[in-house]
Amino acid sequence: METVLGFAFMLLGAVCGGSFGLPSKYAPKNTPWEVLWGPFFLFVTILLPTALGPVIVKDFFAVYSRAGMAALALPLLFGLLWGLGSMTLGMSFAFIGLSLAYALNYGAQIATGSMVPLLIHHSAQVLTPKGYTILAGVAACLVGVVVAGRAAMLKERALAAAAGDGEPAPATGGAKKPRMLIGVVVGILSGVLCACYAVSASFAGDVGAAAGTLGNAPWQSAWAVMAIIVWGGAVSSCIYCAAQLTRKRTWGHLARPGAGRILLLALAMAVLHDGAIFLFGLGYFKLGDLGISVGYAVFMSFAIIVGNIHGFRTGEWKGAGRESITWILAGIAILVGGVCILGIANSMAAT
Repeated sequence: METVLGFAFMLLGAVCGGSFGLPSKYAPKNTPWEVLWGPFFLFVTILLPTALGPVIVKDFFAVYSRAGMAALALPLLFGLLWGLGSMTLGMSFAFIGLSLAYALNYGAQIATGSMVPLLIHHSAQVLTPKGYTILAGVAACLVGVVVAGRAAMLKERALAAAAGDGEPAPATGGAKKPRMLIGVVVGILSGVLCACYAVSASFAGDVGAAAGTLGNAPWQSAWAVMAIIVWGGAVSSCIYCAAQLTRKRTWGHLARPGAGRILLLALAMAVLHDGAIFLFGLGYFKLGDLGISVGYAVFMSFAIIVGNIHGFRTGEWKGAGRESITWILAGIAILVGGVCILGIANSMAAT
């Protein structure tokens, strides 16, 4: 029953995570990236967790003083690296395009977010029947990501051809090979950094325990854990966005007519984003000792599925062609299979 509840929270979190970008579609087309995403990161990493923390968690700020700086250092550090992940993902778009960048990012996230906590905290479980089953589930999810990434690239080519732009030129020239190589490296790096959220959570057990000693239930402790991680991410993400606003001289956009709408969209995105990672926290609490390793692959797989469902719903796959549709449906089926394997793994007794 706990596994079912854990997976249910992961699915709800993935619905939020796969949907948080939707409000951005309603921003004016000429809105600079940093004008929307700067407030978004401010809401996500500072304002929402800090404002809602005392409402959700008993003695919210006392939790961290009780845990002590030694217990906070690694969650904050890996939280900072998680914040850098979103920045490097944006950089990879310019080198290799959205589809390949996302495929590399998601693949690296699933591999890193699942395997690093397992190897650090539960290495003795790797070479056991349960460990082998987790590895099989993670491998299946990675195959699903590759297949879904292939579908996305086929879709881009089909839509480009339909628009009369022709098929994207392969990166065979001497000038393009370094750009492709850099883009691949940055895309993988972005996934590794984004997965540092899971690594950070794996080191935040003392924060959750401190919240528990102050009379908080596990769901309340999950918010305390989430807050300390995203506070670390604020250092990298908010400073980067502030630098972009300054470099591009776009601070003034936040005082123009229509800025209120942009801020409301950023807030809606932030609520969905923080809801997603909060529900991820609830989910891995329910999944037991290996909850982060199992749960991260499940969460990311669900998020990919939800994101593509939204893609079909909003017409992104219209005109993509039968081949790309076949590939994405196969990718979704493989991801579902990987999630089922991970469910079986989580229900197995540790040896």
